[in-house]
Amino acid sequence: MSAQTELPQVSTESTGSCCSPSGSCHSGAAAETSQGATTTVYEVTGMTCGHCEGAVSGEISEIAGVTSVTAVAATGLVTVVSDAPLDEEAVRAAVDEAGYELAGVSKS
Repeated sequence: MSAQTELPQVSTESTGSCCSPSGSCHSGAAAETSQGATTTVYEVTGMTCGHCEGAVSGEISEIAGVTSVTAVAATGLVTVVSDAPLDEEAVRAAVDEAGYELAGVSKS
């Protein structure tokens, strides 16, 4: 007799890519605060696929206070949720470490 355990679904936090775009991760203001968290959308150049999204997300995730990162190569947008506003130079360094370029905070 064996028991089967169903594992919960795990999200990779990256959606869309040049390989299979699945829509935009953002609409509205570039930075907003809700329920004590800060959401900021950055523009990153050079991302072309899911691997790029993972590299950028992984590096930004290591910044203290970051709780969620969603990168979308098709749009070049990276949405970051953090406990408090992040130092843009820390985000720039993380994006550079991943091999891409931070163009700045999204104006859309």
